[in-house]
This record gives sequence, C-alpha cells and structure tokens, in this order.
Amino acid sequence: MHTTVGIVEDDLVLRRTLARLISGTPGFQCVGACASGEEALRVLPVLRPAVIVMDLNLPQMTGIECTRRMSTLLPTTPIIILTVYEDGELIFRALKAGACGYMIKRSKPDEVLKAIKDAHEGGSPMSSHIARRVVLSFREPEPSVAPEGASLTEREAHLLSYLSQGFANKEIADKLNISVPTVRTHLRHIYEKLHVRSRGEAIVKAIGSNSGPGSRNTPSHA
Repeated sequence: MHTTVGIVEDDLVLRRTLARLISGTPGFQCVGACASGEEALRVLPVLRPAVIVMDLNLPQMTGIECTRRMSTLLPTTPIIILTVYEDGELIFRALKAGACGYMIKRSKPDEVLKAIKDAHEGGSPMSSHIARRVVLSFREPEPSVAPEGASLTEREAHLLSYLSQGFANKEIADKLNISVPTVRTHLRHIYEKLHVRSRGEAIVKAIGSNSGPGSRNTPSHA
C-alpha cells in the first residue's frame, strides 16, 4: 500500500525532483504536483492524497492561505510545510492555518520522506532546529506549558509538550507508558479544553500563551 503524496511547489526543478524522489521510493507515490495554490485547490481535493507537501512562497496565493483552504477541503489530510523560511512568525502562522509539520528545504531527502511517513502516521514532523524553536517557546517544559485558563491536568500538559516536539501518538504512548487509545482520549480532552480541532492548533495555542505580548506582529507577506 503506497502513501500517496500531493506537492505544491512553484519551482519547476524542485517540484520535479520531489515528485521523482517520492515516486521512486518504495511505499510512496506522488499523485499530483501543482505549481500554485490555485491549481492545488482545484486538483488535490479530487486526488485526495494521504499527505500534502506545501511551499510557502507561491506566486499568487500564499502557501499559508492555501493550507488554510486545503485544511477545510481535506480536513483529515496532513499538510507539511517545506520552505526556506525559518521565521518564527511564519512557523506560527503555518501551524495555525492547519499545517501539521514544518520542514526546511535544505533537509536531506531521507528526512523529507521520514517527515511524510511521520505525518501519515499522526506525527507533527519538524526540522530539528525548528522543533527546538517551538520547544524553546515554552517557558517551562513541565505542566506550565498549559495555556492560561486551559486547566489541563499534569498528564495532559506533559502530552502537549511531547506533541509540540513532533512525536507521533505511538511515541507519546511509549514515553508516558500508556496505550495509544489513551493518548487519543487525552488529545480529545486537550482539544476540547483549548477549543481547537487539530494538533497544529493545539501547539499554536500553547506557543501563543507563552510567547509574551507583542510577539505576533503579522508580516505582510508569507
């Protein structure tokens, strides 16, 4: 069974390189490679790939806007951002728009493939230094990561911390010595308490509560 992948990338050479990498790797298949957000919104909802790899700097519609719209059209399809940008605000905006992971274009081919696999399995893959930036946005790694007023339990706060580091449900279960169904139950409770609907939104909510005032001056371009 192949993991089907859709690509949204305006650079022709990189788009073809990614498509060849994915389709040339056992267990993966590129089912659509789009040059713009507009094309992606027409094509990918029909093809229904298991995972979408999204660039941010697209020619007209930004990758963040495309991610936001695609998340509505394909709510169960994980979207990984693959970009040159390492700006903290863009990471926040991409996750808030519905992305489940954030990778840098200089990542090695096997890292990109692993990110696709992890996203398909329920993880939140991030390039290592991006993950560090997300983790460092928490003032404390312990239960204090819970957003103000969220009233998370100690176990839920620990789980949210692992979630922010990109661990999949199985990995979180192993670290907390609980079952995967129990992880899913905790996640459902976390989503309810934070008033969010996805892993990315939960991470964003936690980051936002610890980033301090004035930290979200939205840039005009993605």
